[in-house]
Amino acid sequence: MPLMPWIVAAVAVVLVVALVVLWARNYRRVGPNQVLVISGRTSTVLDAEGRKQKVGYRLQVGGGTFVMPLMETAEVFPLEVFSISLRCPEVLTAQGVLISAEAQGQVKACGEEPLLHRAVENFLSKGSSGITYVAQEVLEGHMRGILGTLTVEEIYAQREEFAHRVRVAAQEDFGRLGLDLVSFSLKDISDSQGYIAALGARRIAEVKRDATIAQAETERDAAINASQARKEGDVARLAAETELAEATRDFEVQRAEYQAAVNVRRARADIAYDLERAKLSEALKRQEYGVRLAEKELAAQLEEKEIARREKELESTVKRPAEAMAYQAKLEAETEAFQKELEAKGRAAGVRLEGASQAEALLARGKAEADAMRLKAEAWKQYTDAALAEMVIKALPDLARAVAEPLAKVDKIIMVGDADGAPKITGQVASVLAQLPPVIENLTGLKLQDLIRKVKPEKKEKE
Repeated sequence: MPLMPWIVAAVAVVLVVALVVLWARNYRRVGPNQVLVISGRTSTVLDAEGRKQKVGYRLQVGGGTFVMPLMETAEVFPLEVFSISLRCPEVLTAQGVLISAEAQGQVKACGEEPLLHRAVENFLSKGSSGITYVAQEVLEGHMRGILGTLTVEEIYAQREEFAHRVRVAAQEDFGRLGLDLVSFSLKDISDSQGYIAALGARRIAEVKRDATIAQAETERDAAINASQARKEGDVARLAAETELAEATRDFEVQRAEYQAAVNVRRARADIAYDLERAKLSEALKRQEYGVRLAEKELAAQLEEKEIARREKELESTVKRPAEAMAYQAKLEAETEAFQKELEAKGRAAGVRLEGASQAEALLARGKAEADAMRLKAEAWKQYTDAALAEMVIKALPDLARAVAEPLAKVDKIIMVGDADGAPKITGQVASVLAQLPPVIENLTGLKLQDLIRKVKPEKKEKE
């Protein structure tokens, strides 16, 4: 198995791991209050006038960036706020008074370009201590200069104005340094000669004087005001009593007038009440009559609506169903008539067909009977007397049977009289049979005795 692929893979893994380690070791991160200054390669920046210039470093405000090994170096520059305490001892004011002043300020490196580049260029190697030292020196100088232009009273009474003048005076210097004066305030002023205390004593004496005078004036005014108030009080009391008496009198008079007016109005109100009650009673009766009339009208309307409803109900339940039934009966009658017409036409056609078939059958039967009669007539023509006699003789038993058949259907015969009843019955049958030859002779014109006599010689001849 070749080792070359494994060696290449191992080398690649080692290179990747090395690159990752190199990246991790040279990736620098800073907080939001810090600036990472990477030196070693040139970059283009803008100066305060907006012109481009090349510098040998680049800045990373917060976050992180990769620092090229062997080519770049990185340093951290702070952007946080630094507090500085300022003290200016023995400063002459505009009046020539020596005073001492204490103040407090907060400074930081400006985070906006190009001032940030100035701050980095001025304080990168000095750090935070260099920033606070330079800012303190600059502010103390401007404080001394402004204290020399003001009186003690102005400094003491107008502290905000003093702080504002210091900030304005130091702004240009701080801009050239790349720093920002966040705040400045005067804490205290003092002097070793007692000037401020004297100002206070004089003011205190003035205040005490003014207070004594004000107290005396107040007491005087109080006494005058008290006397005036007592006098005005007595006058006001008497005037009030007079006004009270007049008011009482006027009240009694007005009350009497009001009572009379009340009585008059009460009487009028009673009369008006009676009249109004009568009117209301009449109006109430009218309303009652109107309500009754409205009820009757409403009842009539309801009755009319009920009649209309019943008519509609009858129309929907009786008339319409009757019309529907009549229409249905009409349709059924027409259908039945049509069916009967069809049946009649069918029966007529059947009758016609049956009549035709019966006619054909009758015609065929007639032809057959005519042929049979013709053949029979021909046969009769060929019959001899012996044949006729034979036919007659063969028909005699049937005739005798027809005569005796009614007696055979009788279940019981009761004879009343002598004992010769049975021979009489048989004698009657024989007499009936004896009458057959005359009947045959009357019907056919043939004499049975002659036929029998003719048959006997024919038989003897045959023998």
